[in-house]
Amino acid sequence: MTLLQAIILGLVQGLTEFLPVSSSGHLALTSHYLEVENPGLTFEIVLHFGTLLSVLIYFWRPLWGMFRSLFNKEMKDERRMIGYLFIATLPAAVIGLTFKHQFEALSDKPVIVSLLLCVTGATLLLPRLFPKKHGNDSMTLRTALIMGFGQAFAILPGISRSGSTIVSGLLSKVSPAKAAEFSFLLAVPAIGGAAVLALKDLEHIDASLAVPYAAGGLVSFVSGLIAVYAVLSSIRKGKFEYFAYYCIAVGLISFIYLQFMQG
Repeated sequence: MTLLQAIILGLVQGLTEFLPVSSSGHLALTSHYLEVENPGLTFEIVLHFGTLLSVLIYFWRPLWGMFRSLFNKEMKDERRMIGYLFIATLPAAVIGLTFKHQFEALSDKPVIVSLLLCVTGATLLLPRLFPKKHGNDSMTLRTALIMGFGQAFAILPGISRSGSTIVSGLLSKVSPAKAAEFSFLLAVPAIGGAAVLALKDLEHIDASLAVPYAAGGLVSFVSGLIAVYAVLSSIRKGKFEYFAYYCIAVGLISFIYLQFMQG
């Protein structure tokens, strides 16, 4: 892997982890078109740590409040949020660990990933097709569980984690801002847990790849922070569905190219 390839993949990971366009799908397709044979779990861990850091920095106040609530029983809202995040993490954790190898195998099939990007686009249009009267800024156990299953659906490469969780929240009548905030907070245990499970692979880093890996991680962090701002801004302006058209276009173009033009 060259330095330029690492920077491009870091940029793709950072932007698409939080934009509702599927980071796994974009990484798989970008790696294919850049002819990067398999970035490997180690490189993916570095990129995920970069995006994780961007969430920790942007949402440091609510995260710090939840940490403090562990030692203060009076901070009931924060303690309740910890419980909701735990409940919402369970579906993806169970399904992901059970079918880990099957999902990883799909990442090596760009045609399938392209089609799943179209599915992401269709998913993002659901709030417009089935509008709900929302505006509730309070999370409930039911909503947390629904968003958790939305996150589990996003284990498929090409399905957006942020997109499926935010849409699940919107369809559950949660306000757009609250759905987006919970989705981003839910990324902390999701990304952090996956990275911790794969930490053992870090010892196998090739010394010659240290600079590309570091560059990819840094770019992933900066672009991830930009993506968080972009998503929250698009939701406030009511332009969330624009990402749907992008996903459908990219998925269709990639599918047509891979199926009928490549080779």
